[in-house]
Amino acid sequence: MDQIEINHTTSLPVVPDWEIVHSVIPPYIFILSLLGLLLNSFVLAVFVANKDRLTIAEIFLSNLALADLILLCGLPFWAMYILNDFNWPYGDVLCKLVNSLIIINFYTSIYTLVMISIDRYLALVKTMKARGLRRTLYAKVTCFSLWILGLLLSTPTMVHRKVKFLEEYGTTSCILDYTHDSSWKMAHQILLNLVGFVLPVLVIVFSSGNIIKALAERRESVAFNDTHDTKATALVYAVTLLFLLCWGPFQVFTFLDTLCDLQALDETLWSHTLNIGHDISVYLAFFNSTLNPLLYVLSGQHFRRKVIAIYRRTRYHRRGSDMTTYQRSVASTYINRTEQIKTLVILNANVQM
Repeated sequence: MDQIEINHTTSLPVVPDWEIVHSVIPPYIFILSLLGLLLNSFVLAVFVANKDRLTIAEIFLSNLALADLILLCGLPFWAMYILNDFNWPYGDVLCKLVNSLIIINFYTSIYTLVMISIDRYLALVKTMKARGLRRTLYAKVTCFSLWILGLLLSTPTMVHRKVKFLEEYGTTSCILDYTHDSSWKMAHQILLNLVGFVLPVLVIVFSSGNIIKALAERRESVAFNDTHDTKATALVYAVTLLFLLCWGPFQVFTFLDTLCDLQALDETLWSHTLNIGHDISVYLAFFNSTLNPLLYVLSGQHFRRKVIAIYRRTRYHRRGSDMTTYQRSVASTYINRTEQIKTLVILNANVQM
């Protein structure tokens, strides 16, 4: 993901594959950002409107939506960067900030999914033992801790990302500069693969395996007829599977790039494939941030109920407000007419006297 910018700058000569990428990617990013910002804002608004009644899983899902929203805010800079022929006009600070936010989002998202998986494991497998651990306060503290973790893991990006003039191509580009110590690049890629993928996937697979086993045992029991946990778990699995499908190809290309650095693969043979593959896979990964809120709406029964509840409350308040206005109007008309009748009666009495 971060080395993507270096790959861009090393592939500036006009090649048919790159022409396609450069013509398709910017509009794709703009559409992706617009849809994703609208959808994730909607999801967050629904969760915030029901903040006092959120479940632990929903707290984690709102954290995921926030991470997606922040990621999508930075993508238009990438689109403009490509349209500007890989010249970065926004300065060194935004070069570091925008790309660091992408890394923070990546780690925060995957470890939020890990925590959701662990929460489902505790709820369905260790139901009695973990009752004291499953509290909304702990979930909120965990979300905050995940942002700190993402910030720490983005440190290599903050340090090495910089705006640099590349004489070979005549561009002022935002790149990861590992010229002084190439071991940093390898360390960063290994960190992405191991800490950002292998470790989380192992935890998720362990939790999921035990959950599936526990649910299978419960279905055999006549007393088990509660589908709430099953549906909530299905939504979690759908979100996790989507994340793995979107980010998996990027992880594969990152691993292949590491093998080239270790000279286990022929770099000259794989160079073009890796350059194109990195670009396509990283933009596929960003698609995940737009698809997540659609999953909540389509698969999340409780989420739809919250939306309907908000709509009904809004409609009720609006109707109540209209009724109040109507009642005031009627009361005002009645009082005015009463005053007019009183005045008329008094005048008639004076005339008779």
